[in-house]
Amino acid sequence: MNERQTKILDIVNEHKKMEVVKLSEMLNVSQVTIRKDLDLLTSRGLLIREHGYAVLNNSDDINKRLAFNYDTKLRIAKKAAALVNDGETVMIESGSSCALLAAELAYHKKEVTIITNSAFIASYIKEAPLCKVILLGGDYQKESQVTVGPMIRLQIADLFVDKLFVGTDGFLKQKGFTGGDMLRCEAVRNMAESAQHVAILTDSTKFHQQGVVLQFRFDQISSVFTDEQLSIEDEAVLKEHHIDVYKV
Repeated sequence: MNERQTKILDIVNEHKKMEVVKLSEMLNVSQVTIRKDLDLLTSRGLLIREHGYAVLNNSDDINKRLAFNYDTKLRIAKKAAALVNDGETVMIESGSSCALLAAELAYHKKEVTIITNSAFIASYIKEAPLCKVILLGGDYQKESQVTVGPMIRLQIADLFVDKLFVGTDGFLKQKGFTGGDMLRCEAVRNMAESAQHVAILTDSTKFHQQGVVLQFRFDQISSVFTDEQLSIEDEAVLKEHHIDVYKV
């Protein structure tokens, strides 16, 4: 996506609903250009088109999360992608920043293999010609489009990769990172057992939220990729636990 399209996402996220005419005026381009932009954003599930309007995707799925802070998440994904070499095999768990990371690797790296429990990610990068995807099976959660359960542990027991990339739902200064679903947290912890390094990808807003279940303790995390809005206090907590912090 180009800069104008990311601005459209930002505007619609702020106002929830915006007229095509108004978008045209704000961005100083024709209504035809705006409609083409909206066609692209709609095709990716990031917005919904109504007659004369662009509307925020209110469904509680990953497409909505992708649209929120899209530009920031894309910069985080690009930063994390720089750590992956051509020909490498990595694991990527579900999440909006993780989906953008998968796309960066699939379309800009050569011969990368991605192991994931996210059906969304597998579909999101299905057109990438040089990327191999291994989709882990298990109990399917329709809302998050991920697989969970004991089958995850069985499938990855004999696998080993250098890096696992995961998203998160929240943060506790006293404990670590938290999630909103017990089964998803269990699945990603199982995946982490087969990885040398675990990296969290999240925009800084998640540091002000709290999930209902512990996802990872600090000593289980190698690095965190986030944005410049991360507070000095939270960054200090991470570094105190010897976690590498990458800000964009």
